[in-house]
Amino acid sequence: MLGRVNHVALAVPDLAAATAAYEKTLGARVSEPQALPEHGVTVVFVELPNTKIELLEPLGENSPIAAFLAKSPGGGMHHICYEVDDILAARDELKKGGARILGEGEPKTGAHGKPVLFLHPKDFFGTLIELEQV
Repeated sequence: MLGRVNHVALAVPDLAAATAAYEKTLGARVSEPQALPEHGVTVVFVELPNTKIELLEPLGENSPIAAFLAKSPGGGMHHICYEVDDILAARDELKKGGARILGEGEPKTGAHGKPVLFLHPKDFFGTLIELEQV
């Protein structure tokens, strides 16, 4: 079911500072910021040869990233995203196996313009999992 790792997402309290650290200190290529109101975040992607790092900053007080940063003010790993060929088939198979899909259980459009779903972290040993259809 799972394909390659698409990205690892890091919640950050200051997107500009995190972007500068990746660009200037680590010499990485970083995308322009992209606001995703449906997800309550602003994101940038750090492009790596084998995957991406997604830097997430809260967009509004009700952002899930704001809640994450309230518990971990310095930031930290938020989720890992795996690619799947068919997100609806993956969702149905996961539900049959007892995994919980967050939200309404229907895919939303993610930062790459592709369908995404999130899986409950308690079902995966404390790690929030994002699935993205490729």
